[in-house]
Parts: sequence; C-alpha cells; structure tokens
Amino acid sequence: MKIGSLEFEKPLVLAPMEEISDVPFRILCRRRGADYVVTEFTSSEALIRDIPKSFRKAGIIDAERPVAIQLFGSKPDVMVRAAQIVAQSCPDVIDINAGCWNKNHALRGEGAGLLRDLPLMEKMIRRIVRAVDIPVTVKTRLGWDQRSICITDVARLVEQTGAAALTVHARTRCQGYKGRADWAWFEKIKAAISIPLIGNGDATTPRDVERIFDAGCDGVMIGRAALANPWIFEQTRQYFKTNRVPGPPALHQRVEDCIEHLRLALRYRGLREGVLRFRKYYAGYLHGIPHSSRLRSELMDLTDPDQIIERLRRFDSRATLSTPSP
Repeated sequence: MKIGSLEFEKPLVLAPMEEISDVPFRILCRRRGADYVVTEFTSSEALIRDIPKSFRKAGIIDAERPVAIQLFGSKPDVMVRAAQIVAQSCPDVIDINAGCWNKNHALRGEGAGLLRDLPLMEKMIRRIVRAVDIPVTVKTRLGWDQRSICITDVARLVEQTGAAALTVHARTRCQGYKGRADWAWFEKIKAAISIPLIGNGDATTPRDVERIFDAGCDGVMIGRAALANPWIFEQTRQYFKTNRVPGPPALHQRVEDCIEHLRLALRYRGLREGVLRFRKYYAGYLHGIPHSSRLRSELMDLTDPDQIIERLRRFDSRATLSTPSP
C-alpha cells in the first residue's frame, strides 16, 4: 500500500480518537507495531483562530512518524487555511474527517455531516489537495443512515479529487458505535476505486484484522480496541507470522508498560494534566487481571506519580509472590 512516498505491507493504523490518541499514546502504539498513527481530530476553525488547544492537539513529533494530522470542518476556505497551517509541521499525511458521528459536529455539517452534501465534500477535498504538497486522505462512514448509504459514490468522489487513500468505518452516522460494522461493504468499495482502502470498525482481535484484509482492504485502522488492549498491534503482527493468536502479556509487562506510558504522559502533559488524563488507560493495562478492580479504584484517587508507580509495582510483586511455582 502506498500513500505519497510512504509504502506499507498490510499496514495497521491507529485511529484518531478524541482525548485518547495523544502524543504519548501514539508513540506507544508505534513502538508496539502500528505502522502509522493519526492525531485526535482538530477543529479547522480553532486553528485559524490561533486557539492554543488546537495547536496542541495537532502537534506532532518525530518519534511517532509516520503520522497524519486529522482536521474537521464544514467550510472549504477554512479547511484549506487550516491544512496550510498544519502543513508547516510537515506531517506525513493530512486526513480529512468526514466520519465523526457526534451530533455536535455532524449536525453542523462537519464530520459525517459532509455525507449529506457530497458536492461540498468534493469541493473541500479537491481544494485541500491542491493547496498542500502533502498526501491528503479521507476518513468517512457508509452513509448518514441505512436509507442513504452512499459509500461507493463517495469513494469514487474521493479518488477523483486526488486524495491518496480512503478510510471507511463500516457503520452509518446514525449507528454511531451500535450494532456490528458491515464489512461486506469493503469488497464493493474496493471494486469502485484504485486508491488504497483502509477498513475500520470492530477490529478488536487479530482475527478480526485478518478478516478485514480478506474483505479487500489494503490496511486496517484500529481504534477503541487499542485503548482496551494496548498490545493489539504487536499481537496482530505475531499472529500474521505464526497463525496463532498470542495470549495477553504477563502482569509484570503490563505494569512496566503502564509505567512507561505514564511517564510519557507526564513528559508531554505536565504533572496535573498528565496524571488526570492518564486515568482512562488503567482499565486497558489491567484488564482481566484478578483482583485488579480495587487497584484501579486506588489509582484513580492518586495524583502523585511516585505513589502511582509504587502502588503498581507493589501489586505486581504481591501477585508474583502469591503465584504458585510450576
């Protein structure tokens, strides 16, 4: 699969997730086998108004490359200006969000709202492609609802504008995350275009990823599953090599990986924000560990990083001591 100068073999991509896929998380996912990563979606309006938070969300560093910056908006002029702003950071890709289902955005014509105005979507993508010297990709959904699925038309439109690749979450906007992603659409979409197709939606296990590739996709984007299981990228890579799904990491690895992630969060977020924002990740690192619910409750109350690390390691040592020898 090729996007601009980037070339991949069956790439695994970290999805853009609001308040989740920040710099520390993206770095960790790259280290664990993601081929490239996408930033949290960033408001084009906020960027052109110099809102500091928007620049932080769109901020990238070399350690996470290849990386795409994702933008959303409903006004072509504003989106073009925003794309030119982020292009100064030299991302590997600029991605256009045409799939966010949240009503605060979609009902304003942003994200999946663009699916209700295909001429506007076409105009926006075409103008951004012409305005920057960076590959432009698009992420979207099947349609607004089950009665208005238009993804094959959208796919052709995206290719005709000069976009370098298309990512499709195989649900409609009205579904949100409900029901099952309809992977049967991937084969139809792939038949309609020649640019790379990246499949998204319900890629929760290595076998799910394999099935999405088998459905005709050139790449697979993984979102919420990476939060629930931070090792899914490396597990999938191992599965492709051995045809065996690896088991979950041992507790010691989980604890040390969690600590590594926490330290990255502190480095890039600062003490208070780093600790508070990190709380959403504990469940993934400790999922399925016996007697970890009390530990998670305690960690949620701690604000001192040294105390958090000490508590994690104390839990690890006690669990190790209580495990019978083989």
